[in-house]
Formats: sequence, C-alpha cells, structure tokens
Amino acid sequence: MAKYLQAELFKDYADSYNNGHNLETNRMSIKEIQEEILDQYMEVDNLRPWVVGFSGGKDSTMLLQLTWLAVRQLPEELRKRKIYVVCNNTLVENPKIIEYTERVLKKIQQAASEQSMPVYVQRTIPKLEDTFWVNLIGKGYPAPNNIFRWCTERLKINPTTQFILDITKQEGEAIILLGTRSAESANRARSIKKYEIKGERLRKHVIPKAYVYAAIKDVETDELWQYLNQVPSPWGASNKELITLYRNANSGDCPLVIDTTTPSCGNSRFGCWVCTVVNRDKSMEALIENGEDWMEPLMELRDLLSISRDSEELREKRRRDGTEKEGTLGPYKPAFRAEFLEKLFVAQKEIRKTHPEMSLINYQELVAIQVIWYRDNIFTFKVADIYNKIFGTNITLDSANEKILREKEALKQACNGNQKDFELINELLALQKTKTILMNNRGLQNDLENRLEKFVKE
Repeated sequence: MAKYLQAELFKDYADSYNNGHNLETNRMSIKEIQEEILDQYMEVDNLRPWVVGFSGGKDSTMLLQLTWLAVRQLPEELRKRKIYVVCNNTLVENPKIIEYTERVLKKIQQAASEQSMPVYVQRTIPKLEDTFWVNLIGKGYPAPNNIFRWCTERLKINPTTQFILDITKQEGEAIILLGTRSAESANRARSIKKYEIKGERLRKHVIPKAYVYAAIKDVETDELWQYLNQVPSPWGASNKELITLYRNANSGDCPLVIDTTTPSCGNSRFGCWVCTVVNRDKSMEALIENGEDWMEPLMELRDLLSISRDSEELREKRRRDGTEKEGTLGPYKPAFRAEFLEKLFVAQKEIRKTHPEMSLINYQELVAIQVIWYRDNIFTFKVADIYNKIFGTNITLDSANEKILREKEALKQACNGNQKDFELINELLALQKTKTILMNNRGLQNDLENRLEKFVKE
C-alpha cells in the first residue's frame, strides 16, 4: 500500500521533463525509462543506496542524466536514497578522456550541492601495489594480452569492488546502476541476457548483497546520441563537447568494470592508453589525426610495449617464483625495465611542454618500484638516477629503502662475497615472501626444495 501511495503521490512529477521530446526505443520511450527509474527510486526497500557507474562516456552519461532528472522531479524531502557516482581511474587512462571526466565530476559535485541532490561523487584508484607501472616496471610483468590480462582485476575490478563492499557493510545492501546496453555489442547483449531475471528489474551481482539495475539496456545507439544531443546536461556539462570527443576519436567508451562478467573494452574504445590487449588503439590514433599530436609519445610507448611483450631478448626465462616452464617466458629483464622507465620520463618531459600539469607516473609509484628493484637484487639501475638524468634534478629515493639496503649488505657479507649464494638466498626469501603476501603457505616447502635442487644441479 505504501508503495502504491508513493507512486500515486509522485506520478505528476514523472511527466514534467520529457514534454517535447518524443524519443522512442524498441520497447520503451525515454520518458518511460525515466519514469521507471523514478518508480525504482521510490521503491520501499530500506533506501538501499544506488551506485552509478560513471566513466564519462556516452552510456554512463545518459544513465546518470536520466537518473538525475528523474530524482530531481521529487520534492527535496523525498530525495532520501543516496546516489553514489563512482568513477574509476586506472592511473593510465587516456589523458584526454581523464581530463574531460575530471571536469565533469567537479560539475556534478557542485550541481548536486546547488540543486540539493543526494548525489555523492566517489573516485576509485588501484592500490599502490596493484598499479600498472609498479607491476610492469617494478615487478617486470609483461604487457597484458588476452591470455594474461593481469591488469583488469588489479586496475578496475578491485578498486570499485572494495568501494561497493564498504557500502554494503555500512548500508546492508546496494544497487549498482550500469549503463550497459545490448546494442553496444553482441558480447554485451549475451552478458545482459545471461544474468537478467525475467520479469525482474534487478539481478543479483557476484558481490554479496549487491544488485544490478541496467536501466538503459534496450536503448539503441542512434537513440542515445539523439538524446544527448537534445537534452542538456542537468549538471551543466557540455554534451556537445562529449559528442565532439567521440567524433574525433571515432570510439566507444570503456564501461565501469566491476567483475569478470562485465564486458571489458572493445577494439576501439576509450580506456587505458597503455592497453596492448588490442592490436591497435584506434581511438588514440584518431585523436592524434584530429589535432591531439601531443599524444604521439604515448602511442610510441604503447607500441613498444606491444612489441616487447613476446621478446625472448627482453624477458627472463625464469618466472618470478624461480620456476621455469618450456614455452613460457618470465618477467622483463632489469635492463628493459630501466630503459622503459627512462622512455616514460622522456615522454612525460615532452608532453609537459604543452600540458605542464600532466604526470604519467606518480612519486609513490617511483618509490615502490625502487623497493621492488632492491628486493629483486637490481642494484645496477636506480629510479632516482634515471629521473635525474632526464629532468636535470637531484632527487633521491634511497631514504625510503635504507633498511632493505642494510639487509642486502649484511647478507652479502654473510655470503663472503659469493654472488651465487647471495642470489640463491634472495630467491628463497622472495619465494617465502610471495607465499606470505598471499596468506597461503601451501607448497612453500616444496617450492624451496625444488629451487635448492636446481641450484645444486647447476
């Protein structure tokens, strides 16, 4: 009864926006979708908070606009359900897109306050140990491919998942609003169809106590562009700018990835500029061709990663855990890690001539990379030396690593200068540390024994 009274009380609000906009989808008009969002917002369900996945692209922009305009029709006292706008930054996003998205997020925050909307912007980023550069330059992980796509979980899934888990812990449950559409791709259509429940608006998510609401899943691409072209942004951003951005990049956008069932970026998309899962980054190529030539150093670095991925000359034969497997290569060799870091600094220096505030790698990552190099017995190359060489500065990172340096020096002395013994003990310590970090000591003794046996044979 309460639900019925609420629906009757507010049905007048549901008609106020789309008068004059007769945009039809295959099954529902845009007006009907907005009414459904309003109805779902007024659902009596203990005010489970909404988490709107926002990438700044066309799909998430339409979803957030429809949600915003639906809720804004209500009197302020009835806008009780919290709406979290979650935007994940992998720290290696296409710089042109992240710059645009940051401006939009600031407008959303400001407009929410001015319009008394229950909207809260939340940015998520990967943990330091999970960032792209800490893994690739620090640990030597090879550039990702379809077989070893180590980046998606670390950079995208984990940060947003952790935020949703925090929300469900505080609120009990949460509803995730995603801008996924069946018309975007055949794979996306299959994914939506596989997990939807017939007759139900919500479907359970793999995250405990979380549900998914795909409000615009049946909207066609042409209808989406028509909507964005006709309906002004309620937070004051420029949809014309977004349309121009897409036109210049000839691209699709990357969805908020919250699990392995969420479709990842397609062959032509806005996403990470370092992505080597695709053969060519058509969106970045198109942006450069349309005047963004300052991005050329990024394209060159991305192409270098793509070439280096399968190079036997640039990668170790042995894995990080000390094992070898025929037909499988290990991490990048220290020399290539140092060489690529230098090229990254060179690119950053060049880009800063026109974009002085842009950083391709942050200070915390540099410190973490140096720590990992020391732990991997890489003393020939130092992050600070490479940085100082390119930028003409005199920074030092050793203060953060003095303990590791003292430990290594003590171990060298204990080994009486025997380099092979020194390297063996370090490898055994690395094996033990890997198991400890993973909170799983299963197989540790066997791994240590195998490494010792191999050392004796050598």
